[in-house]
Amino acid sequence: MDIVEINSLTFDYIRRDEEGNVEGITTAVDDLTLSVKPGEFIAVLGHNGSGKSTMARHINAMLMPTEGNVLVKGMNTRNSEKHLDIRKCAGMVFQNPDNQIVGQLVEEDVAFGPENLGVPADEIRARVDESLKAVGMYAYRKNDPVKLSGGQKQRVSIAGVTAMHPDCIIFDEPTAMLDPAGRKDVIETAKKLNREGITIILITHYMEEVTGADRVIVMNKGKAVMEGTPKEIFSRVPELKALRLTVPQVTELAWELKQRGLDIPAGILTEAELIAAIRGNARNDG
Repeated sequence: MDIVEINSLTFDYIRRDEEGNVEGITTAVDDLTLSVKPGEFIAVLGHNGSGKSTMARHINAMLMPTEGNVLVKGMNTRNSEKHLDIRKCAGMVFQNPDNQIVGQLVEEDVAFGPENLGVPADEIRARVDESLKAVGMYAYRKNDPVKLSGGQKQRVSIAGVTAMHPDCIIFDEPTAMLDPAGRKDVIETAKKLNREGITIILITHYMEEVTGADRVIVMNKGKAVMEGTPKEIFSRVPELKALRLTVPQVTELAWELKQRGLDIPAGILTEAELIAAIRGNARNDG
């Protein structure tokens, strides 16, 4: 069974005036169908307004479809009686870590979710320690989370989600407010959790963050307009540019060299790949 099934999802934002009359309707997600298998690392790309975050909030049952259905481990998000079970299964990490901090100590913050699920106290203690170790924040368990760096706060937020033992974690632009070091820490944490068996859905507009994903989905105007492996997606540089998306610097450099006649493979993702391709050209010229 797929862990997430999105079937013909459409969602409209309705604007109303002070009297409740409809002033306008914006379709944020438009007839979207996709699925996610257990253990996958899926990255969803798109510029602001493409619908990627709206789609993510449907998986966590924060929004209800205007049309279509979203199933999480077979549970329909339209069924309000299943919302707690859905959120146990599909945890969510948001963009601003400050908005997710609720405890005065790091360990209190991480314990908040399991406490609300009614987990026994001794098991909460074990889950908190386990989760903080998993994200490299155990040494900070007695610290005030407000005084941590942005990247550290986000890792505490991730620990708070993993302490609820989800099958899937949705990262909704988790690095948008972080510096490069913080961004790297958060993405490495997501990859580590995925290696341990947790399904990851990463919503981002930073192209370099998706190179390690199993599959990349590109959204535009509420629709999935491209889908494939990172190498397949980054082989389509002109199409990505047409969607107002940048590509990793090494990928763009490789593409530019290819346009100038060098025999460079499509979809270069790493500096090592590019160096090998350039050396190959040099040997061939020799």
